[in-house]
Amino acid sequence: QVQLVESGGGLVQAGGSLRLSCVASGSIWRINTMGWYRQAPGNQRELVAEITRGDDVTYADSVKGRFTISTDSAWNTVYLQMNSLKPEDAAVYYCNAVDSLTRPSRNYWGQGTQVTVSS
Repeated sequence: QVQLVESGGGLVQAGGSLRLSCVASGSIWRINTMGWYRQAPGNQRELVAEITRGDDVTYADSVKGRFTISTDSAWNTVYLQMNSLKPEDAAVYYCNAVDSLTRPSRNYWGQGTQVTVSS
């Protein structure tokens, strides 16, 4: 089992920055990929960014050049640095961790943190 707790959401003006954090606990050694997803009202949950233990990083096209995903050296915290925020970035942001050692792989989710961007 893996538990994820997010923090760092809030209200920011367009053009501003926020840093989201997600602390993982439990069987972290089973996790190969951590990432951030977001879901705005009426929309499906979508991938924002993800990173693997091999440091392979994927970004949604809409956030490339503005957002940066990173982890700490212990790989128990994943960060999302969000710069140049736009109103369309407003959503609930969810931390995700993938246990790739289990077949089929298993996804864990945090409770979500709200990001609001005012224009």
